[in-house]
Amino acid sequence: MKLDAVVINPQEQHQASVIWLHGLGDSGEGFAPIVPELKLPTNLGVKFIFPHAPVQPVTINGGMAMRSWYDIKSFDLDKRADEQGVRESAQKVQQLIDAEITQGISPDKIILAGFSQGGVVSLHLAPRLDVKLAGVMALSTYMCAPDKLADEMTQQQLNIFMAHGRMDDVVPMQAGRMAYDTLRASGQEVSWQEYNMAHQVCIEEINAISQWVTARLS
Repeated sequence: MKLDAVVINPQEQHQASVIWLHGLGDSGEGFAPIVPELKLPTNLGVKFIFPHAPVQPVTINGGMAMRSWYDIKSFDLDKRADEQGVRESAQKVQQLIDAEITQGISPDKIILAGFSQGGVVSLHLAPRLDVKLAGVMALSTYMCAPDKLADEMTQQQLNIFMAHGRMDDVVPMQAGRMAYDTLRASGQEVSWQEYNMAHQVCIEEINAISQWVTARLS
């Protein structure tokens, strides 16, 4: 079943795509307003796709149904991500990537981005794809099944932008650093940014994202 999404088309000819996954309980609308703030050059022709996660029960929230890329059964980091759910969402997101490629967009003009839960799915999927993307943006996030990455990954030297808030009380910055270390050890090209913020996005981070996206898609 194809994911519904908020789509923001470029002002000029479509030449590149950014697929951006939201966090727990949010929707594709949550990050859509960031597009004008990025102030990307219009000649890059970037189309933004903000998919909606499926609505499903989330264990840590008393089984309440909400938009979620996977169930969270425990706050313990090593048990937080439901691996089967992550893999199922990754397959759905891969369909979005495949659709962009079918429309003529080269994989090296596609960025996969995600915040929190969305970042978990992004970091899981991109290194395991048959094609190498322009890059991955992983914001305030962590990794699912890091011990399986080395055996399952198909892409090396994938350009990955990671950013985290020092005061994040939802996903501790240590969890992001552990993901960073795992990715580095596996041969990925990872950069790390940290900011004086909680589980959110700040203006300094938006500016850094803008520079990185422009560099990756130019």
